[in-house]
Amino acid sequence: MASDDHLGINLPADPAGEEAVLGERIRDLRKRRKMTLAQLADSAGLSTGYISQIERNLAYPSIPALVGIARSLGVTVQWFFAGASRVPQEEHGYVVRRGNRLKIQYEQGIIDELLTPKMSLQVELIYTNLPPGSESAESYSHTGDGVGFVLSGELEIWVGERRFHLHEGDSCSYSAGEPHRYRNPGQRDAVVLWAISPPNF
Repeated sequence: MASDDHLGINLPADPAGEEAVLGERIRDLRKRRKMTLAQLADSAGLSTGYISQIERNLAYPSIPALVGIARSLGVTVQWFFAGASRVPQEEHGYVVRRGNRLKIQYEQGIIDELLTPKMSLQVELIYTNLPPGSESAESYSHTGDGVGFVLSGELEIWVGERRFHLHEGDSCSYSAGEPHRYRNPGQRDAVVLWAISPPNF
């Protein structure tokens, strides 16, 4: 069981099943919290219609929207990572095979893949693929520190009022508590490796 101590609720490590899609996981957790769509929308600063579309898998959320939804439901974004593959018992908590990565897809085709075991350790490693022109248009923040390393392509990142244009092989470090956003300004996919500590994204 994954403990939600600050809410006094114990949650299964994978409440909706590994094959569940993001919208179903959000809806199931909202119902566990006994929240209406309107209450979640108000808390997350989003429209009821938008959250309804996400829950029915008619739309992917933006990264800031999912951060707000997760915060309103008392979890981190990491809680929503899902995948269809099972982890061999002897590797559970230690190894993440390429084919077993848990994923989240956002609007504009941005995909995050979790490289570290879910809900463990003091660091979270995320592999992100951003199609050309895709972006997190709105800034968001969360606790902890972040490091980004551009494996391929280009990345523009804004941290507060500062803007940095990174190329393949470049890296950046920032306080994740400071509002930040990013985009792929290039003509090909950008692949970025993010390390977040503690794992509060």
